[in-house]
Amino acid sequence: MTQLVFIREGQAVTDSLIVAEAFEKEHGRVLRDIRDLQCSNEFRVGNFAESTYKNGQGRDTPKIIMTEQGFTMLGMSYTGPKAMEFKERYITEFHRMREQIQSAAVDTSQLSPILQLLIQQEQQQQAIIQRQDATDQRVAVIQETILRRDDDWRDKINGMLNGAAKRSGGVYKDMRRRSYEMLEHRARCDLDRRLRNLHDRLHDSGATKTKIAETNRLDVIEADAKLKEIYTTIIKELSIGTLT
Repeated sequence: MTQLVFIREGQAVTDSLIVAEAFEKEHGRVLRDIRDLQCSNEFRVGNFAESTYKNGQGRDTPKIIMTEQGFTMLGMSYTGPKAMEFKERYITEFHRMREQIQSAAVDTSQLSPILQLLIQQEQQQQAIIQRQDATDQRVAVIQETILRRDDDWRDKINGMLNGAAKRSGGVYKDMRRRSYEMLEHRARCDLDRRLRNLHDRLHDSGATKTKIAETNRLDVIEADAKLKEIYTTIIKELSIGTLT
């Protein structure tokens, strides 16, 4: 097994190739999982870095380097006994690497008082940033697992779909299915896969079976501002298209 965690620019990190090997997944699947994470741009920029490696043909091929926080976010979507085993190994390895980095820190006792003060201030600032990152991550998880539904938006969407189905002489379920297909094509997303991932995260967060069962594609769409905007446009187009 390849070393799970390594040090890069003074920080403990891992990458998508190592994760793919550890969790026995195709590397392309891991890349898609990372890019489909519904996290903020700020979190993505701070915890995932695009990189490359040489493949078997000597060509530069994409891979993604991730911090411990980035891996934690990705790891939440991987479930099962084997996945849990490797998540535990990753946690242990990240902890070991942090201790290694700290033990290699420069001895500042021989530096001037001014330099010692500057280093102390920098360390305090880094500690504040790390605590804020951890807080932001917890908030992101809470926002993702505690579903807040916009009933007004849903009523409007369902009303327009129902009206479009009646005017076209079609069936409401068929119209709904068509709207989802249009969204997947236009936004280049897989709603079923996103829904499965959301169910897994809800399960891991301790949600009830009833809550998980009630969660549907609209919850996936509403949780992503971009998907929600695109889907609203699609529903309006379908509604207008049935007017005579």
